Amino acid sequence: MPFFAILTLFPEALEPYVGSGILRVAREKGQLDLQLIDFRDFTRDRHRTVDDRPFGGGPGMLLKPEPIAECIEWLERKHGAFHKIALCPSGKPFGQSRAEELRSLERVLLLCGRYEGFDTRLLEHFGFEELSIGDFVLAGGELPALCIVESVARLLPGVLNDERSALEDSFGESGVLDHPHYTRPRVFRGTEVPEVLLSGDHARIQRWREARARERTRERRPDLLEARDGEQPHKPSNKTRADTTNEH
Repeated sequence: MPFFAILTLFPEALEPYVGSGILRVAREKGQLDLQLIDFRDFTRDRHRTVDDRPFGGGPGMLLKPEPIAECIEWLERKHGAFHKIALCPSGKPFGQSRAEELRSLERVLLLCGRYEGFDTRLLEHFGFEELSIGDFVLAGGELPALCIVESVARLLPGVLNDERSALEDSFGESGVLDHPHYTRPRVFRGTEVPEVLLSGDHARIQRWREARARERTRERRPDLLEARDGEQPHKPSNKTRADTTNEH
């Protein structure tokens, strides 16, 4: 059973989410252990200070290394060594393959950034892996931490009602985006469900789904096809949604 420890200044913001949905199911079934830890509790001054101005000047404040270091050391004395991950925009992109790898680890520590980030010495001293969930700006690492934990939790046995979902979703075994889905009513505002899905011919349906998944991937994420089987990405048309670049 994986044990995730999330180090954050705002555990009360995360508590409702980890107590509901898939994370609640995973914890209740004994497939996931999850602990929220406020590293402000490890400060030593009466103001409980966790940040300070950066050396060399510049905007904003940096998280001080001492409270976080003491929190990590307390946690590892209590439970043993953790694989340590810092959520920050300069980290490597997080993807499905990394979620599958984290599933096999016994203990994972997720450090949520705030303000302008971390003192680099902290990350180097403890050997943190740095991960980012995308090129966009967030106020802190709490949402990325939840994304990582949930992406791992849904891979654990018995958490999903049908474990095939984890294999057939986008980025699953096929390595491409998921195919389009339809449900009742058969006609919605003048648009009918594709006839093939009503045919009862499961082999034909499967071929249609595979073709639509590949088509969707070629239009929206040609890089996935290039990485999977060397297919060269096509030039996007005017109808392709534009990419946006930010940081979190």
